[in-house]
Amino acid sequence: MGVTALSQVNMHSNTAANDEPKRLLDQINLPEDIRDFTIPQLQQLACELRDATITALAKTGGKLGAALGVIELTVALHHVFKTPHDQLVWDIGHQGLPHKILTGRKHQVHTMGQPGGLSGFLKRAESEYDTFGAGHCSTSISAALGMAVARDMNGDDFNVVAVIGDGALTSGMAYEAMNSAGHLRSRLIVILNDNEMSIAPNLGAMHRYLNRLTSSKPYLQFRHMAKNMLHHMPDPIEHFTKKAKQYAKDFITGGNFFEELGFHYIGPLNGHDITELVPVLRNLKEDSKIESPILIHIKTEKGHGFNSPDICTESYHAVSKFDPSTRIQIKSSSSKPTYTKVFGEALTSLAALDDKIIGITAAMPSGTGMNILAKSYPERMFDVCIAEQHAVTFAAGLSTGGIIPFVAIYSTFLQRAYDQVVHDVAIQCLPVRFILDRAGIVGGDGPTHAGSYDLTYLCTLPNFIVMAPADEADLVRMVTTSYHINDKPSAIRFPRGEGVGVDLPKNPEPLPIGKGRYIKKGHSVAIISLGTRLQQVMLADKILQTKGFDITIFDARFAKPIDEAAIRELALSHELIITLEEGAIGGFGSHVGQFLTSQGLLDNGLKFRSLFMPDYFIEHNTPEAMYEEAGLNASSIVNTVCNLSLPNSLRAANA
Repeated sequence: MGVTALSQVNMHSNTAANDEPKRLLDQINLPEDIRDFTIPQLQQLACELRDATITALAKTGGKLGAALGVIELTVALHHVFKTPHDQLVWDIGHQGLPHKILTGRKHQVHTMGQPGGLSGFLKRAESEYDTFGAGHCSTSISAALGMAVARDMNGDDFNVVAVIGDGALTSGMAYEAMNSAGHLRSRLIVILNDNEMSIAPNLGAMHRYLNRLTSSKPYLQFRHMAKNMLHHMPDPIEHFTKKAKQYAKDFITGGNFFEELGFHYIGPLNGHDITELVPVLRNLKEDSKIESPILIHIKTEKGHGFNSPDICTESYHAVSKFDPSTRIQIKSSSSKPTYTKVFGEALTSLAALDDKIIGITAAMPSGTGMNILAKSYPERMFDVCIAEQHAVTFAAGLSTGGIIPFVAIYSTFLQRAYDQVVHDVAIQCLPVRFILDRAGIVGGDGPTHAGSYDLTYLCTLPNFIVMAPADEADLVRMVTTSYHINDKPSAIRFPRGEGVGVDLPKNPEPLPIGKGRYIKKGHSVAIISLGTRLQQVMLADKILQTKGFDITIFDARFAKPIDEAAIRELALSHELIITLEEGAIGGFGSHVGQFLTSQGLLDNGLKFRSLFMPDYFIEHNTPEAMYEEAGLNASSIVNTVCNLSLPNSLRAANA
């Protein structure tokens, strides 16, 4: 809301002109406290809620753009609907902070994404107002439809409202849900929060009037009555009447795709205008005879009201901590490059040598480093929006034509396209190159974004080659290696954040497939590390040396195929082998254990242990705390070695 509008709101306040305005937000604990608010009070509350959201995210960082874009919508929804009796489903939860503030968590929002604090997403265990939790997008309509059908089967009576963004609407799952909703015709309201795509024009005052008209109870009742009458008319008359009705509606409001799916379409509305939102929502809530699912199309602005001098449209998605007065983000002073940047630059260097190299991402160009490729070769970077399934099969199709596709997707999001990875890539043995960013622990984003399972779900597939660099120099070599793999699919997985700080190879050579490297040769105990946990193994080695151990350190590099010759050599020359990986059970360590068992290498007293992520979802925390909880840090390695290597009488002394 602008300065003028805010001044108008304050004119309605009972506070004296010279007094500090009384904050409505301070008096609100739950949504029921705003049910009797007037429109001016709701407008004032929206201003205060925007300020509270900005203040909270200044301390924690987080999903700023989506949260600020739905301030007025959040206020209007909780004002009109009787939440949590009426079920409100937010897609993915990026918009969730204003909702959390209004639903009893305003004194905790400064802890969002912090150790022991609120989740950065909506979470059923956190509040009864969080009806459905999700960290991946495009789930809200499916979940809401399930709630609506359950309501009908149970004979209950409440409203179900789903909020989905225009970006999430690019995912096929959203259309599958709308198709099903149109067929089932359960009472359901879907709000399309459109902050970028131009689905339909805003036609001004006349269109506002039509929105109120088509959402009103008399209109809906007349529509229902007219449809019943049509069913009793002779077919030719019914057909002619339907055509006339469609022509009239197209002339007035413009026909649209959503009506074809069985939704009654209303919009577009100004999503920042409470005077426009509240009457429409109230009309729909009060009509208990809605004959079809309804879609309300609202237009909003990402990051509305923030006005930072250093944030572009794309970076409004998520911000780091920032100064609340200047609204400038606090930048990291580290000179180490991120793995994401190293990958992007390595791919761009290769693309300069081969014009058949292309990049594919699913709505995350900067998050995956593909923006670096796009800067130099815009015609060779394809952003397919939030459509991971399409991205994978699109790449498979490209590879059949001799194109060299690199598909960069967060590890957690590639899970959404697993069938395509199996069916369209692995079975056909097509040379699609997968780049899995954010593999392993991700800190404040918690379990929904943790890349915990890619080693398990990829290493189990025939034909796949799976790599994990120990540092950014090896990442560059692996990008080159994957480029040269032309007869089967491959994947490189690496974690979120900065590299180690090593020099990058200027003319990287491809690595021998399935071959690791010795970092250090010792005796008795061998640690086989996969990925960037190698730094913790080297730290553990320094501690173990003080306890009399001289361990062997082996960097596997490849999760599949494993280096069978090296593992056999280690098994025959050591008493204990430990594998370490930043992934769930069933990954690299399981394959090593299976090889040792099948070859009879455990029959002569060799001890084997695999360190991996625990069999539960680790809640958000600092990465260091999460690694400690997972048992993937130096101290855990030291304890494992001591407990398995020392006699019982010496274990306590070395603990």
